Amino acid sequence: MKKETETSMITVRKAPKQYRSETLVASILEASIQVLEQYGIVKFTTARVAERAGVSVGSLYQYFPNKAAILFQLQCDEWQQNTNMIAAILNNSALSHKERLERLVQQFIKSECEEATMRQALADAAPFYRDAPGVAEIKAQGKRIFSEFVQDICQDQATTAIKIEVLMRTLGSVGKDFSIQTRSPKQIDQFAEQISIMLCGYLGL
Repeated sequence: MKKETETSMITVRKAPKQYRSETLVASILEASIQVLEQYGIVKFTTARVAERAGVSVGSLYQYFPNKAAILFQLQCDEWQQNTNMIAAILNNSALSHKERLERLVQQFIKSECEEATMRQALADAAPFYRDAPGVAEIKAQGKRIFSEFVQDICQDQATTAIKIEVLMRTLGSVGKDFSIQTRSPKQIDQFAEQISIMLCGYLGL
């Protein structure tokens, strides 16, 4: 019989339905964040998570069959938070397209800096869940929002696809690189302002 890998087991064993269960799952995920930030992915174990959460390993396994499942849930939550933030800003028709992009860059860079340690740990953990079912669709959500925004302002539809890719890759790359070092609020604001100017110019805003 073929040995089941951690990646193939990335599912939540039992979905929480009651308040007590939801609280337990929330405690496990919060403890997981703390363990990741303290020990990194190399020493991240379900035993450490259970100990930090104050629950038995058996209770943890009721909801997460292995550490890959925990890491995948943390990454999904992080992706969803990012997607919600992007949607709230780029779909805000009360603002001009330029104002939306400026606000998005500001919030995105700030978020990257505030959660740099956690995001680096999840990036290191990517091999555990890279091929998990649903990953492509989760990532596609954010791309669809960027696509609609760029298509709405792009006069040359022939270059829309490359502009979407440039916008997303630039934000992702510069945000990650900039957040490696600890930054002051003033440094974050100044950096975000310059990135905004560059991207607004690129998109003709």
